[in-house]
Amino acid sequence: MKSIFILFLSLIGIQQIQAQLPPSFNAKLESVSIYSHGALLNHSAKVRLPSGTTEILLTAVANQLYDESLQINVPEGVTILSTSYVMDYLKNEKKSPAYLKVEDSLSVTAKVLSDIQNNIVVEENMLLMLDKNQTVGGTANGVNVAELIKVTEYYKRKQLELRASIYNLRQKEELLKMKISKMQQQLKELNSSPSDNTGQLLLQLVSVKPIEGDFKISYMAPGASWTPFYDLRAENAAAPLKIMYKANVVQSTGLDWKKVKLSLSTGNPNRSGSAPILSPWFLRYQQPQQLPNALEGKVAGISANRARAKAVPSDNDMVLNEVVISPSLNEHVNATQQTLSTVFDIDIPYDILSNGKPQLIALRELTHPVQYKYYSIPKADADVFLVGEISGYDQLDLLPGEASVIFENSYVGKTTIQPNTGSDTLQLSMGRDKKIIVKREKIAEQTGTKFIGANKKQTFNYEISIRNGKNETVSLYLRDQYPITTDKDVEVELLDSGSASVNPQTGILTWNLKLKPGATQKIKFSYAVKSPKDKVLANL
Repeated sequence: MKSIFILFLSLIGIQQIQAQLPPSFNAKLESVSIYSHGALLNHSAKVRLPSGTTEILLTAVANQLYDESLQINVPEGVTILSTSYVMDYLKNEKKSPAYLKVEDSLSVTAKVLSDIQNNIVVEENMLLMLDKNQTVGGTANGVNVAELIKVTEYYKRKQLELRASIYNLRQKEELLKMKISKMQQQLKELNSSPSDNTGQLLLQLVSVKPIEGDFKISYMAPGASWTPFYDLRAENAAAPLKIMYKANVVQSTGLDWKKVKLSLSTGNPNRSGSAPILSPWFLRYQQPQQLPNALEGKVAGISANRARAKAVPSDNDMVLNEVVISPSLNEHVNATQQTLSTVFDIDIPYDILSNGKPQLIALRELTHPVQYKYYSIPKADADVFLVGEISGYDQLDLLPGEASVIFENSYVGKTTIQPNTGSDTLQLSMGRDKKIIVKREKIAEQTGTKFIGANKKQTFNYEISIRNGKNETVSLYLRDQYPITTDKDVEVELLDSGSASVNPQTGILTWNLKLKPGATQKIKFSYAVKSPKDKVLANL
């Protein structure tokens, strides 16, 4: 009777606790708009409300959100008095079938390991007991030789059996430990969410009458982002370029997005929209200070990158044809150019797990005319590079990003797409071509130094040989240089340009070459530098 009474009191306590909790309603995730930093999540919830003031919980909300972005639309006749965000630490852990399968196998393997470890303990105790009980006969009686031999053989045989058994059990123990370790790693891999906790919205409401209706909830969450990625494919130098526009989507909102409609925006809602204001500009003397080495390195790196970008040739003589869009993929993705951004709306629902791992989504497949040129700067790099030039690329809605290059059915490597250069021609590096060989050599017998009074005159002669090992004619954009000076005591004279186009301000020599299949061409150029003989030019 006492047990029944205690059980009855326990049930009353549980009912009282449950009665104190506000009713909860699942906020189903309907669609997500993903930005470069953050995502706009849109939920809907079917809610039943009594008349008067009440509190409810909207569950299955992201584990983080920006409070100022929260918007809740409620049915007519309902007024929201207050909202607060709380974590749901009591959420039931959702495990995938694959996770449950590995978890079951892990449990069985752990039980087998435990049995083996128990057997090891028993065998080791038996061996210890055997070692402690090796006295034959009593102290008053002598030992019979036959009995001694018999007992000795028994101890020997039993010890060997126990030690062999322990060894085998140890081997099985190690194998099971390795298996368990792999299972644990697999469980970690299958764990859908690094944070099992989701959020909840606690609402205090007042309703003029009992209502059953839909609530619409939207908010910005920081735990999601997307970056563009491309595949560039061309069958040969005469074929158009195929551009596969992709997106790497990452999210760790605590919610697994299941069959959710996605849209990807190039905008950034977290960036301030306020226009800048000019304040008075007061001049002041600069205080002497030393730059850290790390900063100096970064500045130098930026300058080097810009220099490399300028080395890529530019040619705007291409006739623009119509862009061809593959209907098989693009009929499911609609790109809309808005005032401040481009939005890709995807009709196909997607599953994106909250695991912080990138998931690749195909957006568009384009075919665009391209003009290919080879370029080489043998002074800087002995290889020849293939560059694709695209005019009218603004209609492609490209974003800065990484691209994989597949040329002539072979993976070439990775390159970057930088569409915001201000030029009307987009240049894409398609990788190195080993079939075109360029060799730059100094002609030793025509290079030397002469002394003239207080000065010395150094003469430099170079020969560049180019061989086209391809089966088609190629256009090669070749560059080299001669030094320039701003020192009045140093004179530079270009003796032979080798029929190059010369830029005297930069010292750049440019050749636009056409090489037939198997053809070899040689180019010579030379220059002289006159300087004081008692001084050394460090970078000549």
